[in-house]
This record gives sequence, structure tokens and C-alpha cells, in this order.
Amino acid sequence: MLRIRQGIQLPSDTKAGAFTSSSQRLRTFNALPAMIRTFLSLVVFTSLSAVCFSQAEHLESEVFQLRLGKDGAQLIDVRTSEEFAKGHLVGAKNIDWLEDGFMEKASKLDKTKPVLLYCAAGGRSGEALTAMQEAGFKLVVDLKHGYNGWKRSNLPTTTK
Repeated sequence: MLRIRQGIQLPSDTKAGAFTSSSQRLRTFNALPAMIRTFLSLVVFTSLSAVCFSQAEHLESEVFQLRLGKDGAQLIDVRTSEEFAKGHLVGAKNIDWLEDGFMEKASKLDKTKPVLLYCAAGGRSGEALTAMQEAGFKLVVDLKHGYNGWKRSNLPTTTK
């Protein structure tokens, strides 16, 4: 056995940074003091929780379309009202990312239900996605290539 600082022992066949099997990694982990093992476990758990409970997706038009209407999804067009009037996805609500008060308006949405965002090409909706995640929205989905990509895919739009 090799002795390392504060009495931690590693198997003698273990070279620093070189583990040949998962059982060696497990033995080394188990050789750590309980407090350190607990801390490392909490770090891993917290990291995984953050990924699981605050998710973002950037979806192609066809996959994005499949998400519409599922699980109470809330469809939000973050373009200007002028852009929205020229055409938008059916069922979309317009909340302009560039307008003051975006987050105030967005905060009225249900944070526990998916939010599907899009803009013209993906830039503004990507920024809005980040802001909404930071505000505690659980699942935010962005339309990759935005409204322009949606139109190129010949998917339905409306001006009503």
C-alpha cells in the first residue's frame, strides 16, 4: 500500500493518476475518509440535479413541432410585434425579447411547464432561454434556426 497525506492508503499497484480497472477506482474512493467521500458524492449529485432540473434544448423544426401542445407546452415568439404580425407559429404568444419588461411578462408563465421559444434565426431566443433558466424555468426549448428555419421546412404559420 502507498501512504498518501493524512493516512489515506492506495493499493500498492496504483500509480498516481493511472487506474487500470473500476475496482481499483472504487477501492481508492473507499480509502478516502468518510467526510471527503460524502463531499465528493454531494458535488456529483448537485451537478446532476442542476442538469436534470433545469434543462435546455435546441431542436430542429420537425422535432420542435412534435413538442407543440405536449405537457402543457407554452409557445413564445420573442421577436418584435412587427415581425410577429408578418407571420408566426400557430398558437404562439408574442413577448418581445428586445422590449423592456420581458422577464416581467415571462414570469407570468408557468415555470413548471415546458416553454418553447423562437425568434427569427435563434440569437434572441437563445438569450431569452438563458435568462429564463436563470429565473427558474424548469424546461426551456429553443427552435434551432428560428422562424426562418421553420418556414424553410414548409411548416405551418399564420398571421392571425
